[in-house]
This record gives sequence, C-alpha cells and structure tokens, in this order.
Amino acid sequence: MIHITLPDGSQREFPGPVTVAEVAASIGSGLAKAALGGKVHGKLVDTSYPITEDAPLAIVTAKDADGLDMIRHSTAHLLAYAVKELFPDAQVTIGPVIEHGFYYDFSYKRPFTPEDLATIEKKMSELAAKDEPVLRRVLPRDEAVAHFKGLGEHYKAEIIASIPANEDVSLYREGGFEDLCRGPHVPSTGKLKHFKLMKVAGAYWRGDSNNEMLQRIYGTAWASKEDLQQYLTMLEEAEKRDHRKLGRELDLFHIDDYSPGNVFWHPKGWTVWQEVEQYMRRVYRDNGYQEVKGPQILDKSLWEKTGHWDKYRENMFTTESEKRDYALKPMNCPGHILIYKQGIKSYRDLPLRYGEFGQCHRNEPSGGLHGIMRVRGFVQDDGHIFCTEDQIQAEVQAFTTLLQKVYKDFGFTDIIYKLSTRPDKRIGTEESWDKAERALAEGLRASGCEFEYLPGEGAFYGPKIEYTLKDALGRPWQCGTIQVDPNLPERLDAEYVGEDGNRHRPVMLHRAIVGSLERFIGILIEQHAGALPAWLAPVQVAVLNITDAQSDYCRQIAKTLKNQGLRVDLDLRNEKITYKIREHALQKLPYILVVGDKEKAAGAVAVRARGNKDLGVMPLQAFLDQMVSDVHKRV
Repeated sequence: MIHITLPDGSQREFPGPVTVAEVAASIGSGLAKAALGGKVHGKLVDTSYPITEDAPLAIVTAKDADGLDMIRHSTAHLLAYAVKELFPDAQVTIGPVIEHGFYYDFSYKRPFTPEDLATIEKKMSELAAKDEPVLRRVLPRDEAVAHFKGLGEHYKAEIIASIPANEDVSLYREGGFEDLCRGPHVPSTGKLKHFKLMKVAGAYWRGDSNNEMLQRIYGTAWASKEDLQQYLTMLEEAEKRDHRKLGRELDLFHIDDYSPGNVFWHPKGWTVWQEVEQYMRRVYRDNGYQEVKGPQILDKSLWEKTGHWDKYRENMFTTESEKRDYALKPMNCPGHILIYKQGIKSYRDLPLRYGEFGQCHRNEPSGGLHGIMRVRGFVQDDGHIFCTEDQIQAEVQAFTTLLQKVYKDFGFTDIIYKLSTRPDKRIGTEESWDKAERALAEGLRASGCEFEYLPGEGAFYGPKIEYTLKDALGRPWQCGTIQVDPNLPERLDAEYVGEDGNRHRPVMLHRAIVGSLERFIGILIEQHAGALPAWLAPVQVAVLNITDAQSDYCRQIAKTLKNQGLRVDLDLRNEKITYKIREHALQKLPYILVVGDKEKAAGAVAVRARGNKDLGVMPLQAFLDQMVSDVHKRV
C-alpha cells in the first residue's frame, strides 16, 4: 500500500503506484479538472508523475504561483508549436518563463511582423482549443541529438549536445510539436486560455554578440481572463506614464547619442532634480549626517585593494595619466573610508555618518540602458555610517524610520522590507554574522516593520536590508538599502581607538534612501503620471491675462508669488485665454491663475487647479497662503 499525505495532514491510501492526476481524481472531480501538476516532497512534477512510495503531495492549480509558472512555461511551448505550424522553416531555440510571461527565440529567414504576431496568436488559440495532451518521454542524450538533427532543429541539437553524455533528457510533445524541456507542464493544451503576444525583439544566440541574431517573441499568460485584462490595462496605463515620453512632453530632459547613458537635464527637469537633492540635503543635515565630497577619479591601486578591480573591472570606465591608471568611481564607499582615515578617530566619535551626492559611472551595456531609470552616469544619495557592532541596531532603526518619512513625503506609503542573510561563501565569524543579522532584524521590528527573510542573499561580507516601494500601479521599485560591511574597513585599514585604549575596526553601514537620483526622479514621474505635487512641480503656478489691460496686474501677481519662493510662469501672450489655459494644463501645472477686469478690480484671481478643477475667484492673499501651506506641508 502507498500512503499519500495531503497538505491538511489527511492521508489517502492506494494499493500500488499512483499518479498525481489519480490522487486528484480521488479527492474530487473539481480538483481533478483544475489540477495542473503536483508537489511531491516539495518537487514540482507533472500530473502524470507516478508516486511509487509513501510521500507528501500538494496538488497544484492555477491559483498557485507554481501553477501560474507552469501555465506560462507551457504557453511558451504553445507559441513554438504555432510558429512551426505557420512557418515550418523556422528553427526553435529556447523559451523560458520570465516575470509576467514568457518568451521564445526563433531563427527565421525574415523578420516577424506585427501581422505575423496576430496570426501566431490566433493559431495558438486554435491549438489550445484542440485540448491535445502534453506527453513526456525520456531519451538518451545522443539519441535526442540525432532526433532533433533529423528534424532540422540544429539549435536544439546544439543545446542537447552540451548536456553530459551519460545523462538522459526529457522531451514534451503536444500534437505534432516536440520540444526539449525538463518540465513540468500542464496536462493538456486546453489549460492554456488566457494569453497574448506582446512584441518581437532581437536577441543573440546564447547571448553572444558574435553569434546569429535571433527573433525573440514575448508573451504574457494568466490564470484567468480578468487577470489578463487587468495586466493589459496596467500596461496601457504604464505606457501613458512612461517617464521617457513625459520627459519629452514636459521638456524635462533628453538622452543624446553624443553621450549614451547620460542625462541632459533641461531647466524644468533640473528644477525637479534640485528640489529632490535639496530635500535630501536637509534630511542629511537634520539627522546627524556630515556632507562630504570625494573625487571622481581614483587610482587603480585603490580599486585593487577594495577588490573592485578584480570583480567589477568590466563595468568601470578607466583612464590614464602620466603612466598611472585610474578609474571613474562606480561607487562612493572607498572615498568615504579615505576621508574617515584622516585623523585619529575615537569610540566617542562613533557613530560617524557621512553623506554625499556622489557622481558615479558604470559601464552598463547599451542594451540595458532605459531612459533615466538605467544610465551610465548617475548620482546617489549615498551615505556611510561608521559604528561599532553594538550600535548597528539603533542605526538601522533610525534609518528605517527616516526612510519611511522620506518615502511618504514623495507619495509612497506601501513599502516591502526584505532581510538578506549569510550566503554560503562568506567572510567573518558565525558570531559576527549572528550579531549583524539579529541587529538588522531587531532594527526593523523596532520600527514596526513586517519583513521577510531572503536566506543566502546577503553579500559575502555582511547581511543587508532592501526597501522596496510600490508605485500607483503596484509596481515594485527597490530603492533603499542598508548593508553591514566589516570588509572594506578591513581592506583599507580603517580604525578607531576604543574605550580600552586599543585600536579596533569600525563596522561600515552602506545606506541609501532614494538610491540613484536619476532613477528615483523617473519613478516619481511615472508615479504621478507627470503631475508632480506642488512642492516638486518645476512650474507651480501660471498667471494668465485675458487682455492687455490686466498685464501690469499680472506682473504684480507674479512678483508677489515669486517673492514667496514660488516658481511662476507669467503668460502675457496675445492669445485666446482658452488656448493659453489648455497649453498650461497640458504641462500638468498644479495651478493656473486667470485674470480679467473683474479680478483686477477686486485684487483677486480666478483659480484653476490641475485636472480642470475650477476653484472660483479668491483674494490673491488667500491663494498665496494656501499655496505656501501646500508646498510647506508637501501636499
């Protein structure tokens, strides 16, 4: 007899070997129909998987994360099946699951067109409607190579040939299409109902630019029609909020081929930048940080000491002068240690907090650049805290509380907290790791944060906390971090004199709240769809006259507003007032003041708020008081 233990602790007994599908059927017809796979001893398997001994089993359905991954993986195979049906000369390569969907790479004699994608998607629906079983078989490696060579699938044969000769490989067949895959897959194509092909892009075979350029078709797949539609709606909204598009429309910045991966900030965009930077500078000042500034270029020997030259060399920009090699700094940490080392430090000086708006450069591949979200030249709100092990918890707690306030001021309240713990390959004693991990966890708990552990995801030198904010569309952005690092102080010989009179190594806490200012401003633009809150808006209010008779009064209004530190656009053009209102509204200004003869006579203004809201006529001083209050409170 075989005993199957279900997740609720109940057991089912079978006279002999039993498949996952048969166990599901024994529980109920509804579950049998919904079953996509199973988990036996925690391993994800097909519904056809035979269980030959006592085992725990969880039935996997579309409601489970594993089930959704199976749907996406199987839909990638369905895509390849459809392509082969429509374009028999196309060769298949690989088709993995990615976030929100999947892709599959093909070699074909001509580029696929948008019309091709529509035809392929239609064919996928037709094949899914046939509800053909997805069948698994196992072949010796060399036999599988010969099989795919016989089909003319040379890429697939090359993949299999790279597998050790003594290993068997699994193949999955649906209808007339068979693919190499370790699986598992859904039991039949009829389980694949809610998908859409998104785009086609180029991709080098095996990621090597020396190889052939393949065509990568991206798609998305979901467990329900509602989930698919919700995702597509989110993508439409994300496209409207794309910071690259809004950057052009609002005249904030541009990226130029003369300097790939670097940002040209226009006056309006640089105003936003300055508001963010000056806000963060006040955060430094009010929370015990001393602002410092290090050089851009540092000698190669420093990067060798820190280990960056060996591990990060390909991402560093280098230069040479007078037979000395230098690198543009990709991060600010070593420079801060050099500043720390100037003069003897005592335990009384700790914790010592440095902050820098440091310009860094990283040689990111051109294909990975994305507007101002991922660039080669960027500035970080970079800070480093030098402290003792006993001070870590208090610093983490204070930092987390500070980060929460900063994010709230920028309009983010949904934050995810993750604590990455010791990896297999690490330095330091178990005692020091225990103490550091415990300090980070207690610091989060003291700040009232619920968090999840990421076992083994810490750096080789110490654990870290990642702070991920969610935007208005629910998209996650990992911006903030605090990391425990005893390694760099050791490598660069940083010390302090302890209470015992002896020399000790400080712990270095790497910390950032917004991270790259470029990226954070891109996030802000998309979060607010370009309609930045009044305190951040590059132009906060526009003053518009209806006729020339109000020009002098409008100038007086603009001067009064500017004297209160507001950013004002005075528009006295001889244009229809409806045209001027519409033009400024498209720039997403928080407020537009319209002045005619009545307003002039009353010393008032007609106020229009963003979103075409008519707030009526009010005294200028009343509007000014409200505006100054909004900016001060960061409304």
